[in-house]
Amino acid sequence: MVDRALGCGRFRASLVPKQFLSVAGDNTLLQDTVIRLAGLDLAAPMLVCHEDHRFSVAGQLSILDLDHQGIILEPVGRNTAPAAAIAALEALTLAEDPVLLVLPADHVVSDPVALGQAVSKAAEGVKKGHLALFGVTPSAPETGYGYIRRGAELLTDLYRVDEFVEKPDHDTACQYLADGDYLWNSGMFMFSAKDYLEALQAYSKSIYDSCHEAYQTLVREQEFARLSEEAFSRCPSNSIDYAVMEHTAAAVVVSLNAGWNDVGSWSSLWAIGDKDEHGNVLRGDVLIEDTRNTYVHAKASPGVHSGS
Repeated sequence: MVDRALGCGRFRASLVPKQFLSVAGDNTLLQDTVIRLAGLDLAAPMLVCHEDHRFSVAGQLSILDLDHQGIILEPVGRNTAPAAAIAALEALTLAEDPVLLVLPADHVVSDPVALGQAVSKAAEGVKKGHLALFGVTPSAPETGYGYIRRGAELLTDLYRVDEFVEKPDHDTACQYLADGDYLWNSGMFMFSAKDYLEALQAYSKSIYDSCHEAYQTLVREQEFARLSEEAFSRCPSNSIDYAVMEHTAAAVVVSLNAGWNDVGSWSSLWAIGDKDEHGNVLRGDVLIEDTRNTYVHAKASPGVHSGS
């Protein structure tokens, strides 16, 4: 399993990336990501992060005594396709034919049992040589997500990918919701390390070559494995979707209904929170009056909110 712990998110506190924040409970999003996977039949996670965040990642895992297989340090951000390639190359040194579950470290999944079922379904496709994505069944005409149009059903809840579509306008999103064949693109993947690297070499050879070269520069320091900045900086920046999935005929999508949320906006913080009888989500020492359907978080000092 690979946790992608690099992105800074769309809201920050003191420039702290959101995966290091406790926005959905007592644990941080990174800690919750690792914890929810501990009950699945997976190896301990391998993490990929920017080298500036190495001590935050290691410290948050250590606090809860969470096991891992190492932390790969990127000197510069190059998006998800290179990160997955480096992780795949590393995984191949640990097992003969490893399967990677690639996850962002800053998402919420409220139903880990349903996630486990989706992972098991994706594994069936991976055994047949497919590269799997996890598509979330939409609950609203969301304009902030990319969509995946599913095609023929290959196995129960496992479909061929017919099309990737960019973030739609509201009217188009309403059409997607009514159609029933469009899923939100969660940014979560599962594939064998060998199949991913072969596809990357076929469709984005410059990324493959750059990552292969950069991996040779890996320097290990205790739990960290550091890539050379000179080598890795030459790697093009691209996502797994654009570099591989939109090109390969082996792409499949698994339906995911597990309370997924990418925590990408203030409204999503309200959506994932425990609400009082007036629809308010209150965190910390908060006093409210005449307030409904509002998110209030007071961390360092008491908070007062009046009016909705």
